[in-house]
Amino acid sequence: MTVKGIDVSSYQSATYSTKGLDFVFVKATEGTTYINPRMTAQAAHARRNGLVVGFYHFLRPGDMKAQARYFVEKCPSVEGDPLFADWEDSGVSCAQKDAFLAEVKRLRGAAHRVGLYCNQSYWTTRDTTSNAGDALWIADYVAAGAPRIKARWTFHQYTDRPLDTSLGAFADRAALRRWATGSTAVPSKPTPKPSGTCVVRAGDTLSGIAARYGTTVAKLAKANGISNPNLIRVGQTIKIVK
Repeated sequence: MTVKGIDVSSYQSATYSTKGLDFVFVKATEGTTYINPRMTAQAAHARRNGLVVGFYHFLRPGDMKAQARYFVEKCPSVEGDPLFADWEDSGVSCAQKDAFLAEVKRLRGAAHRVGLYCNQSYWTTRDTTSNAGDALWIADYVAAGAPRIKARWTFHQYTDRPLDTSLGAFADRAALRRWATGSTAVPSKPTPKPSGTCVVRAGDTLSGIAARYGTTVAKLAKANGISNPNLIRVGQTIKIVK
């Protein structure tokens, strides 16, 4: 058996149908200048309906470490959400793709699966390292579950009609959630810490934490006595207020 899901971007609404779905992967960012304005609402909609949520970043030519930081700081992920590199731009090399995966893994690998999305042509003709991180999400518009690659895949995007739709190589949603989070528990809220606190991780910024928890930098700075919002330290506990 397999699980079924879709991926959404700003082209889709925040109240898309979740009927028959087990997971949703949301476009978060692109390069170092674009943020999907609907990503927070789209992710929250999926969580309310009990789906596994993931995020992806569209790679553009440039500094891969900067793009990785931008991605993890801006996307409203919670621990256990898979994070993907979307490799479609011909100006991004295989080495750069690998560098992005490595940096996201360094920044968030302790709490997230980090994987690669690309099409069958990129995987078979442009990739030279067979590096997809923790999961290969392959796009190949053929029979569902039968992409034309030899490598082991985790997700197969098999159509874009009416939406980009994928199968996951898991027996059921519970198995997918165990792989993603190590637990079958369904989060009751989209906030990652019911306790109302957040421990600063490598690569975090106060603005990124604010975006992740649906609050503002000003509110977090005031609640935590932070005079300079640009100065927070790894391991620091931030009280979350909204």
